[in-house]
Amino acid sequence: MNAVTWQAAAHLLAYPDQRFWARLPLIEEAAGGRFPGFIPKIREMGGGGLAAHYVETFDLKRTCCLYLTYYADGDTRRRGRSLAALKAHYRGAGWELMDDELPDYLPVMLEFAALDPSGGEVLAEHVVGVELLLAALETHASPYRLVLGAVRDTLPPLTAEQREAVTRLACGGPPAESVGLGR
Repeated sequence: MNAVTWQAAAHLLAYPDQRFWARLPLIEEAAGGRFPGFIPKIREMGGGGLAAHYVETFDLKRTCCLYLTYYADGDTRRRGRSLAALKAHYRGAGWELMDDELPDYLPVMLEFAALDPSGGEVLAEHVVGVELLLAALETHASPYRLVLGAVRDTLPPLTAEQREAVTRLACGGPPAESVGLGR
C-alpha cells in the first residue's frame, strides 16, 4: 500500500517538533515495518539530537533539499513555472496549500500522493529529485535515507533519460540563472 508509505513518510520527513513525537507511535503502528531501523535510530537520537540533525541535513546541505523542483530547476525562473504548475495541479484536485507552503516540499507532495488519485503520478514525475536526495542522504549516512529509500521503492524504475539526468545533476548540480548578470 503506497498510500500508507507516502502518508507516513510525509510525517517522518517533517521537522521533528512536539507534534512529530506525539504522533510517532501512531505512524509507527500504521507503517508497520516500512521504515526498518529508522524509528529506533531517531528515538536513540532523542528530540534535540534529531532536531539538530534535521537542520544540519535539510537546511544546511544544498544536496539534501526537500524541495524537489530545486534539483532539476535550481533557483531559476523555470523553477517558478514548475512551482506554479504543481500549485495548479493541487488546486485542480481541490487542494489549497497554506500560504507558507511551497508545492514542491516533499512532505506536501507525499501527503498529496497518499490522498489524491493523481498524487502518485505527480510524485513519479519528480523521481529524479527523489533519487538525488536519496543519494545525498546515503552519502551523509543520515537515518532519513531509510525513509526516502522506502518512498523510492514505491516509484517506477528510472528511465534511461531519468538515469542520465540523475548522473548529470549529481555531477553538475542544479542549473543556475545567469540572465542579467554581467560577464
